[in-house]
Amino acid sequence: MASTSVLPPATPAAVRPAPGRSVSAHVLRDVPRVLSIAGSDPSGGAGVQADLKSIAALGGYGMAAITALTVQNTQGVRAVHVPPASFLGQQLDAISDDITIDAVKIGMLGDAAVIAVVRDWLEKVRPAVVVLDPVMVATSGDRLLQAPAEAALRALLPLADLITPNLAELAILVGEPQAREWTDALAQGRRLSAATGATVLVKGGHLDGGACPDALVNAGGLLAREVVEVTGDRIPTRNSHGTGCSLSSAMATAQARLGDWEASLRQVKPWLVGALLASDQLEVGGGNGPIHHFHHMQHVPASGEFAQVLRRESAPDLEAIFGLDFIRELASGTLAEGKFAYYLSQDAIYLNGYSRVLARASALAPTEAAQLFWAKSAQQCLEVESELHRTWLSTRTVDSVLGPVTKSYVDHLLAASASGSYAVLVAAVLPCFWLYADVGQTLHAEFLAAGAPAAHPYADWLRAYADEDFAQATRDAIAMADDAGRNASAAVRAAMLVAFRQSCRFEVEFFDAPRIHA
Repeated sequence: MASTSVLPPATPAAVRPAPGRSVSAHVLRDVPRVLSIAGSDPSGGAGVQADLKSIAALGGYGMAAITALTVQNTQGVRAVHVPPASFLGQQLDAISDDITIDAVKIGMLGDAAVIAVVRDWLEKVRPAVVVLDPVMVATSGDRLLQAPAEAALRALLPLADLITPNLAELAILVGEPQAREWTDALAQGRRLSAATGATVLVKGGHLDGGACPDALVNAGGLLAREVVEVTGDRIPTRNSHGTGCSLSSAMATAQARLGDWEASLRQVKPWLVGALLASDQLEVGGGNGPIHHFHHMQHVPASGEFAQVLRRESAPDLEAIFGLDFIRELASGTLAEGKFAYYLSQDAIYLNGYSRVLARASALAPTEAAQLFWAKSAQQCLEVESELHRTWLSTRTVDSVLGPVTKSYVDHLLAASASGSYAVLVAAVLPCFWLYADVGQTLHAEFLAAGAPAAHPYADWLRAYADEDFAQATRDAIAMADDAGRNASAAVRAAMLVAFRQSCRFEVEFFDAPRIHA
């Protein structure tokens, strides 16, 4: 069957909007009022649901007039119900009688009667920004509009400022086969723009290959260049449901804020790429899932919430520590002296590096209180804890060669220090406070429960790490790590978790190193 063009016929000058059609004054607004005229998707991924999310994500106030009700989910559309066109007209009139509309996005229209109502309303209200997403072809390739509706759509195209067809729809609109090459798609965009007076957003999402360019095309000199191309890469995801809806409504919102189509596209495209990249996080449905419209809006943990996350992450390692022979024998006092001597010698070496890292945390700290805390902690490493090590080791012959676990742990902390991120560094140093405090308090409680035997060879160590000053320092360190996490981006929090987990694993290996050395 030959392809039939639905390019609009010549339109009377009084109706044709470009260049210089009479419209409502385009006053840029920080929070534009954007109306979506589209169908409803109960699964939330496309239609007005996607439009409202996109409008909000781009900083607008969203409204919706429903053209059709669908029965669908991520696996497909099961049924469509189109309410009376007159009812749509009442929706549109009710909104525009009361609210100034800064931009309109038009999506699924359904039939000729609905399109006629929308056209009459646009000609009456003349919104400043009109974006038309000509929903004509389903993902399966099926045509969604009957011939009368396609004809009615022809009369609607010149009332749009921006038309956003996919490649299949673009081909139908110009009466040609679907473009397989980007240059052919751009040529079709030029022809559609010349025939309608509108700017056309040519989308490369349905092209083969790894590239996914988009381009604004206007044959009437309304752009800085006839073709403004924004390059991009294809995002490998099955979750693209509602991408076209979301793009068109986002463009309407950005244009109402910025007043420049190129600037709008350069803002919207990175947002849409991020929404596709983050789509797997949503875990919605078993088919073609939705994009993540609010990926850029970071969750800010409540006070103590990030610390709880860290606590959960450390639980397996803390359990592993308490299961080590070294810890059980240390608690009972039966640990061989040679193993304890090796542990203390390595700890002395470790603390020397650890104190330097704490000093670096002080230098990076954002507040005076944090600077003082980390500086004091660095000093105590050398003065208080190291003194315990020196006193015990001074009367014994000990192998003080740097062990592999000690070196790896210190190297990990130095890498966190070199990252320049205060938050990541604090997360990396925290386990040496937190896990030591937990171990020390537990073992000291067992020591007291056993009557605090004077003959216990490691009583001084048990007392040192159950000391209230150390416990308070640990609470302060936890609070500072929590504050750093709350004030960080999601990416930095993720990096903090990686650094924290690695330090927790090193704590386990550090306590187990005497067994391996022996």
